[in-house]
Amino acid sequence: MSVLLLEAFNGGSHKQLLDLLQEGVEDCVSFTLPAKKWHWRARTSALYFMQTVPASSSYSLVADVVVFNSSFNMESFLSSISTFMKTMPDHRPKDLDRLIRPKCHVLHFPICFPEVTRFLPAHKCLRHLGRQDIHNPAVQHTDHTSVASFSDITKDTESPEGKVHEAGPQTGSVVSGDDDRDKLRPLHIVWPHRWEHDKDPQLFFQTLLKLKERQLSFEVSVLGETFTDVPDIFAEAKEQLVDHIQYWGFMPSKEDYLKVLCQADVVVSTAKHEFFGVAMLEAVHCGCYPLCPNALVYPEIFPVTYLYSTPEQLCKKLQNFCKRPHLVRQHVIQVNISTFSWETLERRFRSLLKADDDMISTEQHTS
Repeated sequence: MSVLLLEAFNGGSHKQLLDLLQEGVEDCVSFTLPAKKWHWRARTSALYFMQTVPASSSYSLVADVVVFNSSFNMESFLSSISTFMKTMPDHRPKDLDRLIRPKCHVLHFPICFPEVTRFLPAHKCLRHLGRQDIHNPAVQHTDHTSVASFSDITKDTESPEGKVHEAGPQTGSVVSGDDDRDKLRPLHIVWPHRWEHDKDPQLFFQTLLKLKERQLSFEVSVLGETFTDVPDIFAEAKEQLVDHIQYWGFMPSKEDYLKVLCQADVVVSTAKHEFFGVAMLEAVHCGCYPLCPNALVYPEIFPVTYLYSTPEQLCKKLQNFCKRPHLVRQHVIQVNISTFSWETLERRFRSLLKADDDMISTEQHTS
Protein backbone atom coordinates (compact mmCIF):
# COMPACT_ATOMS: atom_id res chain seq x y z
CA MET A 1 0.00 0.00 0.00
CA SER A 2 1.30 3.47 -0.86
CA VAL A 3 -1.40 5.90 0.31
CA LEU A 4 -2.92 5.97 3.79
CA LEU A 5 -6.14 8.01 4.14
CA LEU A 6 -7.32 8.97 7.63
CA GLU A 7 -10.74 10.58 8.15
CA ALA A 8 -11.94 11.28 11.67
CA PHE A 9 -15.37 12.59 10.55
CA ASN A 10 -16.52 10.37 7.71
CA GLY A 11 -19.68 12.17 6.62
CA GLY A 12 -20.86 15.00 4.39
CA SER A 13 -18.14 16.68 2.34
CA HIS A 14 -15.44 14.82 4.29
CA LYS A 15 -16.78 11.49 3.03
CA GLN A 16 -17.29 13.00 -0.41
CA LEU A 17 -13.57 13.76 -0.68
CA LEU A 18 -12.50 10.39 0.74
CA ASP A 19 -14.71 8.49 -1.71
CA LEU A 20 -13.37 10.59 -4.59
CA LEU A 21 -9.74 9.89 -3.68
CA GLN A 22 -10.36 6.18 -3.19
CA GLU A 23 -12.00 6.01 -6.60
CA GLY A 24 -9.50 8.21 -8.43
CA VAL A 25 -6.16 7.25 -6.86
CA GLU A 26 -4.69 3.76 -6.98
CA ASP A 27 -3.42 1.75 -4.03
CA CYS A 28 -5.22 3.52 -1.17
CA VAL A 29 -6.18 2.18 2.24
CA SER A 30 -8.41 4.17 4.57
CA PHE A 31 -9.25 4.28 8.27
CA THR A 32 -12.28 6.29 9.36
CA LEU A 33 -14.49 7.25 12.28
CA PRO A 34 -18.26 7.99 12.08
CA ALA A 35 -19.41 11.57 11.55
CA LYS A 36 -20.36 12.35 15.15
CA LYS A 37 -19.14 14.78 17.83
CA TRP A 38 -16.86 16.84 15.60
CA HIS A 39 -14.95 18.56 18.41
CA TRP A 40 -14.09 15.27 20.10
CA ARG A 41 -13.00 13.78 16.80
CA ALA A 42 -10.62 16.69 16.24
CA ARG A 43 -9.11 16.35 19.71
CA THR A 44 -8.82 12.61 20.19
CA SER A 45 -8.96 10.80 16.82
CA ALA A 46 -5.15 10.65 16.62
CA LEU A 47 -5.15 8.40 19.70
CA TYR A 48 -7.64 6.06 18.03
CA PHE A 49 -5.72 5.92 14.77
CA MET A 50 -2.46 5.33 16.65
CA GLN A 51 -3.95 2.13 18.05
CA THR A 52 -5.82 1.09 14.89
CA VAL A 53 -3.48 1.74 11.97
CA PRO A 54 -0.95 -1.10 11.65
CA ALA A 55 2.74 -0.26 11.67
CA SER A 56 4.17 0.17 8.18
CA SER A 57 7.45 1.35 6.80
CA SER A 58 5.51 3.03 3.97
CA TYR A 59 4.21 5.84 6.24
CA SER A 60 6.24 8.70 7.54
CA LEU A 61 5.41 9.88 11.14
CA VAL A 62 6.00 13.56 10.33
CA ALA A 63 4.37 15.23 7.33
CA ASP A 64 6.55 16.32 4.42
CA VAL A 65 3.73 18.40 2.92
CA VAL A 66 0.74 19.95 4.71
CA VAL A 67 -2.21 20.72 2.44
CA PHE A 68 -5.13 23.03 3.23
CA ASN A 69 -8.36 23.40 1.24
CA SER A 70 -8.20 27.22 1.29
CA SER A 71 -5.83 30.07 2.11
CA PHE A 72 -8.16 31.05 4.95
CA ASN A 73 -7.82 27.58 6.44
CA MET A 74 -4.02 27.67 6.17
CA GLU A 75 -3.53 31.17 7.53
CA SER A 76 -5.97 30.76 10.42
CA PHE A 77 -4.13 27.58 11.46
CA LEU A 78 -0.65 29.02 11.25
CA SER A 79 -1.56 32.28 12.96
CA SER A 80 -3.24 30.45 15.85
CA ILE A 81 -0.37 28.13 16.73
CA SER A 82 1.51 30.50 19.04
CA THR A 83 -1.64 31.51 20.90
CA PHE A 84 -2.63 27.90 21.42
CA MET A 85 0.83 26.92 22.63
CA LYS A 86 0.70 29.65 25.26
CA THR A 87 -2.04 27.69 27.02
CA MET A 88 0.47 24.92 27.77
CA PRO A 89 1.83 25.12 31.33
CA ASP A 90 5.47 24.41 30.36
CA HIS A 91 7.78 22.84 27.77
CA ARG A 92 6.22 24.88 25.01
CA PRO A 93 7.52 24.26 21.48
CA LYS A 94 8.89 27.40 19.86
CA ASP A 95 8.51 28.78 16.35
CA LEU A 96 6.29 25.95 15.16
CA ASP A 97 4.58 28.20 12.62
CA ARG A 98 7.93 29.06 11.03
CA LEU A 99 8.87 25.39 10.87
CA ILE A 100 5.55 24.30 9.40
CA ARG A 101 4.86 27.12 6.93
CA PRO A 102 7.42 26.03 4.29
CA LYS A 103 5.60 22.67 4.09
CA CYS A 104 2.17 24.28 3.65
CA HIS A 105 0.26 24.54 0.38
CA VAL A 106 -3.30 25.32 -0.67
CA LEU A 107 -5.08 22.65 -2.70
CA HIS A 108 -8.78 23.34 -3.06
CA PHE A 109 -11.40 20.76 -2.25
CA PRO A 110 -12.18 18.91 -5.51
CA ILE A 111 -15.84 18.61 -6.48
CA CYS A 112 -17.32 16.27 -9.09
CA PHE A 113 -19.97 18.59 -10.47
CA PRO A 114 -22.76 16.39 -11.84
CA GLU A 115 -24.65 17.01 -15.07
CA VAL A 116 -27.80 18.89 -14.05
CA THR A 117 -28.96 20.41 -17.33
CA ARG A 118 -31.99 18.11 -17.43
CA PHE A 119 -33.17 19.54 -14.10
CA LEU A 120 -32.71 23.23 -14.93
CA PRO A 121 -35.63 25.52 -15.78
CA ALA A 122 -35.25 27.25 -19.12
CA HIS A 123 -34.02 30.57 -17.75
CA LYS A 124 -31.17 28.83 -15.93
CA CYS A 125 -30.20 26.98 -19.10
CA LEU A 126 -29.93 30.32 -20.90
CA ARG A 127 -27.91 31.79 -18.03
CA HIS A 128 -25.59 28.80 -18.20
CA LEU A 129 -24.81 29.68 -21.80
CA GLY A 130 -24.09 33.25 -20.73
CA ARG A 131 -21.50 32.05 -18.23
CA GLN A 132 -19.27 30.33 -20.77
CA ASP A 133 -17.19 33.45 -21.44
CA ILE A 134 -16.49 34.27 -17.80
CA HIS A 135 -14.80 31.02 -16.71
CA ASN A 136 -11.33 32.34 -16.16
CA PRO A 137 -9.61 33.27 -12.88
CA ALA A 138 -9.22 36.92 -13.88
CA VAL A 139 -12.86 37.65 -13.03
CA GLN A 140 -12.83 35.92 -9.66
CA HIS A 141 -12.31 38.92 -7.41
CA THR A 142 -14.04 41.75 -9.23
CA ASP A 143 -17.38 43.25 -8.44
CA HIS A 144 -19.71 41.91 -11.12
CA THR A 145 -23.30 43.10 -11.14
CA SER A 146 -24.20 42.35 -14.73
CA VAL A 147 -27.69 41.16 -15.55
CA ALA A 148 -28.41 39.05 -18.61
CA SER A 149 -29.89 41.03 -21.46
CA PHE A 150 -32.23 38.26 -22.60
CA SER A 151 -35.84 37.90 -21.46
CA ASP A 152 -36.33 35.43 -18.64
CA ILE A 153 -38.09 32.26 -19.78
CA THR A 154 -39.29 29.55 -17.43
CA LYS A 155 -40.99 26.21 -17.81
CA ASP A 156 -42.47 23.50 -15.65
CA THR A 157 -39.95 21.36 -13.78
CA GLU A 158 -40.65 18.19 -11.92
CA SER A 159 -40.69 18.08 -8.16
CA PRO A 160 -38.04 15.77 -6.71
CA GLU A 161 -39.11 12.17 -6.64
CA GLY A 162 -38.47 9.81 -3.77
CA LYS A 163 -38.86 10.26 -0.06
CA VAL A 164 -37.67 13.18 2.01
CA HIS A 165 -37.72 13.47 5.76
CA GLU A 166 -40.21 16.33 5.67
CA ALA A 167 -41.82 18.19 2.81
CA GLY A 168 -43.76 21.41 2.87
CA PRO A 169 -46.42 22.72 0.51
CA GLN A 170 -45.64 22.06 -3.14
CA THR A 171 -47.17 25.27 -4.47
CA GLY A 172 -44.02 27.05 -5.61
CA SER A 173 -42.46 24.77 -8.19
CA VAL A 174 -40.94 26.43 -11.24
CA VAL A 175 -43.81 27.13 -13.63
CA SER A 176 -44.14 27.86 -17.30
CA GLY A 177 -45.19 31.20 -18.66
CA ASP A 178 -44.03 34.58 -19.82
CA ASP A 179 -42.03 37.26 -18.03
CA ASP A 180 -45.09 38.60 -16.21
CA ARG A 181 -45.84 35.22 -14.66
CA ASP A 182 -42.21 34.86 -13.67
CA LYS A 183 -42.38 38.17 -11.81
CA LEU A 184 -45.28 36.79 -9.78
CA ARG A 185 -43.55 33.54 -8.84
CA PRO A 186 -42.11 33.91 -5.30
CA LEU A 187 -38.40 33.93 -4.68
CA HIS A 188 -37.18 30.44 -3.71
CA ILE A 189 -34.45 30.53 -1.02
CA VAL A 190 -32.45 27.41 -0.15
CA TRP A 191 -30.28 26.73 2.93
CA PRO A 192 -28.38 23.45 2.30
CA HIS A 193 -26.13 23.13 5.37
CA ARG A 194 -25.58 20.90 8.38
CA TRP A 195 -28.21 21.50 11.05
CA GLU A 196 -25.72 22.64 13.66
CA HIS A 197 -24.93 25.83 15.54
CA ASP A 198 -21.73 26.66 13.63
CA LYS A 199 -23.82 27.21 10.48
CA ASP A 200 -25.84 29.85 12.42
CA PRO A 201 -29.38 28.74 11.53
CA GLN A 202 -30.58 31.30 14.11
CA LEU A 203 -29.52 34.18 11.86
CA PHE A 204 -31.03 32.56 8.78
CA PHE A 205 -34.44 31.98 10.32
CA GLN A 206 -34.49 35.37 12.05
CA THR A 207 -33.94 36.93 8.63
CA LEU A 208 -36.76 34.95 7.05
CA LEU A 209 -39.13 35.90 9.86
CA LYS A 210 -38.36 39.56 9.18
CA LEU A 211 -39.28 39.00 5.54
CA LYS A 212 -42.51 37.36 6.67
CA GLU A 213 -43.31 40.26 9.01
CA ARG A 214 -42.92 42.62 6.08
CA GLN A 215 -45.42 40.48 4.15
CA LEU A 216 -42.94 39.66 1.43
CA SER A 217 -43.52 36.68 -0.82
CA PHE A 218 -40.91 33.90 -0.71
CA GLU A 219 -40.45 30.14 -0.48
CA VAL A 220 -37.77 28.29 1.46
CA SER A 221 -36.15 24.87 1.30
CA VAL A 222 -34.06 23.83 4.31
CA LEU A 223 -31.87 20.88 3.40
CA GLY A 224 -28.66 19.43 4.85
CA GLU A 225 -27.73 16.62 7.20
CA THR A 226 -28.78 16.29 10.82
CA PHE A 227 -26.73 14.70 13.58
CA THR A 228 -27.28 13.81 17.22
CA ASP A 229 -28.17 17.25 18.54
CA VAL A 230 -30.43 19.41 16.37
CA PRO A 231 -30.78 23.06 17.51
CA ASP A 232 -34.29 23.88 18.74
CA ILE A 233 -34.57 26.73 16.26
CA PHE A 234 -35.35 24.27 13.44
CA ALA A 235 -38.58 23.02 15.02
CA GLU A 236 -39.59 26.56 15.97
CA ALA A 237 -38.87 27.93 12.49
CA LYS A 238 -40.72 25.09 10.78
CA GLU A 239 -43.87 26.01 12.68
CA GLN A 240 -43.52 29.75 12.08
CA LEU A 241 -42.65 29.46 8.38
CA VAL A 242 -44.96 26.58 7.47
CA ASP A 243 -46.77 28.55 4.75
CA HIS A 244 -43.46 29.33 3.03
CA ILE A 245 -41.81 25.88 3.13
CA GLN A 246 -41.10 24.02 -0.09
CA TYR A 247 -38.84 21.24 1.19
CA TRP A 248 -37.67 20.49 4.72
CA GLY A 249 -35.02 18.00 5.76
CA PHE A 250 -32.15 15.90 4.50
CA MET A 251 -32.62 14.27 1.12
CA PRO A 252 -30.86 10.90 0.98
CA SER A 253 -31.07 10.89 -2.81
CA LYS A 254 -28.41 13.10 -4.40
CA GLU A 255 -30.57 13.48 -7.49
CA ASP A 256 -33.52 14.79 -5.46
CA TYR A 257 -31.18 17.18 -3.68
CA LEU A 258 -29.88 18.52 -6.98
CA LYS A 259 -33.42 18.95 -8.32
CA VAL A 260 -34.30 21.22 -5.41
CA LEU A 261 -31.14 23.27 -5.93
CA CYS A 262 -32.02 23.63 -9.61
CA GLN A 263 -35.50 24.93 -8.69
CA ALA A 264 -34.17 27.44 -6.15
CA ASP A 265 -33.20 31.04 -6.93
CA VAL A 266 -30.92 32.03 -4.04
CA VAL A 267 -28.62 29.96 -1.80
CA VAL A 268 -27.70 31.48 1.57
CA SER A 269 -24.87 30.79 3.97
CA THR A 270 -24.95 32.18 7.49
CA ALA A 271 -21.96 30.14 8.67
CA LYS A 272 -19.79 31.19 11.59
CA HIS A 273 -17.26 28.46 10.76
CA GLU A 274 -16.34 27.54 7.21
CA PHE A 275 -13.03 26.55 5.63
CA PHE A 276 -14.43 25.83 2.15
CA GLY A 277 -18.17 25.30 1.61
CA VAL A 278 -18.99 22.52 -0.85
CA ALA A 279 -22.76 23.02 -0.55
CA MET A 280 -22.56 26.64 -1.72
CA LEU A 281 -20.58 25.76 -4.84
CA GLU A 282 -22.89 22.86 -5.66
CA ALA A 283 -25.82 25.27 -5.45
CA VAL A 284 -24.05 27.76 -7.72
CA HIS A 285 -23.47 24.91 -10.17
CA CYS A 286 -27.25 24.45 -10.12
CA GLY A 287 -27.80 28.12 -10.98
CA CYS A 288 -28.46 29.60 -7.52
CA TYR A 289 -27.43 33.17 -6.72
CA PRO A 290 -25.10 32.92 -3.68
CA LEU A 291 -25.26 35.12 -0.59
CA CYS A 292 -22.36 34.56 1.82
CA PRO A 293 -20.77 36.33 4.80
CA ASN A 294 -17.94 38.68 3.94
CA ALA A 295 -15.69 36.60 6.18
CA LEU A 296 -14.12 33.17 6.63
CA VAL A 297 -13.27 31.51 3.30
CA TYR A 298 -15.98 33.19 1.24
CA PRO A 299 -14.06 36.28 -0.05
CA GLU A 300 -11.49 33.83 -1.40
CA ILE A 301 -14.10 32.12 -3.58
CA PHE A 302 -16.91 34.62 -4.29
CA PRO A 303 -16.73 38.14 -5.79
CA VAL A 304 -17.90 40.94 -3.51
CA THR A 305 -21.27 41.12 -5.27
CA TYR A 306 -22.29 37.97 -3.41
CA LEU A 307 -21.02 38.93 0.06
CA TYR A 308 -22.81 40.64 2.95
CA SER A 309 -21.11 42.15 6.00
CA THR A 310 -23.98 42.42 8.49
CA PRO A 311 -27.30 40.70 9.22
CA GLU A 312 -29.00 43.89 8.09
CA GLN A 313 -27.30 43.70 4.70
CA LEU A 314 -28.40 40.09 4.29
CA CYS A 315 -31.98 41.00 5.11
CA LYS A 316 -31.94 43.99 2.75
CA LYS A 317 -30.57 41.92 -0.13
CA LEU A 318 -33.20 39.21 0.34
CA GLN A 319 -35.91 41.83 0.71
CA ASN A 320 -34.95 43.38 -2.62
CA PHE A 321 -34.82 39.95 -4.23
CA CYS A 322 -38.29 39.12 -2.90
CA LYS A 323 -39.62 42.28 -4.51
CA ARG A 324 -37.86 41.66 -7.85
CA PRO A 325 -37.15 37.92 -8.18
CA HIS A 326 -37.05 38.11 -11.98
CA LEU A 327 -33.83 40.15 -11.78
CA VAL A 328 -32.18 37.40 -9.75
CA ARG A 329 -33.28 34.85 -12.34
CA GLN A 330 -31.74 36.90 -15.14
CA HIS A 331 -28.41 37.49 -13.41
CA VAL A 332 -25.41 35.70 -14.92
CA ILE A 333 -23.50 34.31 -11.93
CA GLN A 334 -19.85 35.37 -11.94
CA VAL A 335 -18.23 32.45 -10.12
CA ASN A 336 -15.70 30.23 -11.88
CA ILE A 337 -16.66 26.89 -10.37
CA SER A 338 -14.40 24.98 -12.78
CA THR A 339 -11.49 26.09 -10.58
CA PHE A 340 -12.78 23.68 -7.94
CA SER A 341 -13.63 20.71 -10.17
CA TRP A 342 -11.99 17.30 -9.90
CA GLU A 343 -11.10 17.58 -13.59
CA THR A 344 -9.04 20.69 -12.82
CA LEU A 345 -7.48 19.45 -9.58
CA GLU A 346 -7.00 15.72 -10.23
CA ARG A 347 -3.45 16.07 -11.53
CA ARG A 348 -2.32 18.00 -8.46
CA PHE A 349 -3.91 15.49 -6.09
CA ARG A 350 -2.20 12.63 -7.90
CA SER A 351 1.11 14.46 -7.67
CA LEU A 352 0.54 15.10 -3.98
CA LEU A 353 -0.16 11.46 -3.19
CA LYS A 354 2.88 10.39 -5.18
CA ALA A 355 4.93 12.61 -2.87
CA ASP A 356 6.01 14.80 -5.79
CA ASP A 357 6.05 17.94 -3.66
CA ASP A 358 8.28 19.83 -6.09
CA MET A 359 5.52 19.68 -8.68
CA ILE A 360 2.92 20.78 -6.13
CA SER A 361 5.05 23.73 -5.10
CA THR A 362 5.53 24.77 -8.73
CA GLU A 363 1.83 24.52 -9.55
CA GLN A 364 0.91 26.35 -6.34
CA HIS A 365 2.92 29.38 -7.43
CA THR A 366 1.57 29.32 -10.99
CA SER A 367 -2.12 28.72 -10.18
